[in-house]
Amino acid sequence: MGKRRCVPPLEPKLAAGCCGVKKPKLSGSGTHGHGNQSTTVPGSSSGPLQNHQHVDSSTGRENVSDLTLGPGNSPITRMNPASGALSPLPRPNGTANTTKNLVVTAEMCCYCFDVLYCHLYGFPQPRLPRFTNDPYPLFVTWKTGRDKRLRGCIGTFSAMNLHSGLREYTLTSALKDSRFPPLTREELPKLFCSVSLLTNFEDASDYLDWEVGVHGIRIEFINEKGIKRTATYLPEVAKEQDWDQIQTIDSLLRKGGFKAPITSEFRKSIKLTRYRSEKVTISYAEYIASRQHCFQNGTLHAPPLYNHYS
Repeated sequence: MGKRRCVPPLEPKLAAGCCGVKKPKLSGSGTHGHGNQSTTVPGSSSGPLQNHQHVDSSTGRENVSDLTLGPGNSPITRMNPASGALSPLPRPNGTANTTKNLVVTAEMCCYCFDVLYCHLYGFPQPRLPRFTNDPYPLFVTWKTGRDKRLRGCIGTFSAMNLHSGLREYTLTSALKDSRFPPLTREELPKLFCSVSLLTNFEDASDYLDWEVGVHGIRIEFINEKGIKRTATYLPEVAKEQDWDQIQTIDSLLRKGGFKAPITSEFRKSIKLTRYRSEKVTISYAEYIASRQHCFQNGTLHAPPLYNHYS
């Protein structure tokens, strides 16, 4: 079993994008070559998935806009248009009343929409929200359309206070994901926003010491040039892609830029950290329903949060 840590590893502050377009199912062979591990990212040349890294000079955090896969989960909350309140949707198999209390809330997604809306329309940024400001590693994901195509996903493994962290990564994921052009006003009505909070970080005993559909994984490895690289998949990715552990590890190595043949011995050299996440997703329509007192005939008359939190 893995060694439990209360917080993620304190390496150089790392940020990573963890959502993306769906890829073909990987083959189950022990060695995966370039051919079935590559994809073409919009705006880039074809080739194996790699980290797109830059360092934010103002914060020292290393932003890595990577590709993860899968269409994303369905919203687990709905808005009450009359009150602007959020109520839980029934969970599969009647688990709503037995699930532990979650930190993540749909109001966090609403706040992300507030921040993006105010930015795109030139309003002052909204006031700070009322949900907890405890520090967590976090990711903000934007998807668009009925098929929920990825439109941006960047986050951080460094614990950040939620108010400032969500505000920062709302705009970073929406405007600075190097795989996509910045989001525009016209795209707002088709957007879905997801917030993921990462918890329960543990050092795995080996590269197989984690469970598909339960754990997210972050791997650290030395590539063929002797350079240390990292890559991550959120917990839902492997299950949505119907991958086993080996397929997931091999895909993650390719995502991290490893181009050499992948052998069993190399997999054993990987340092793996497993974690869990709490995730919530809402659509723009649900967001507007929660902020309808700020809108008349589809026109904004006040920055959304200024009335909501007054």
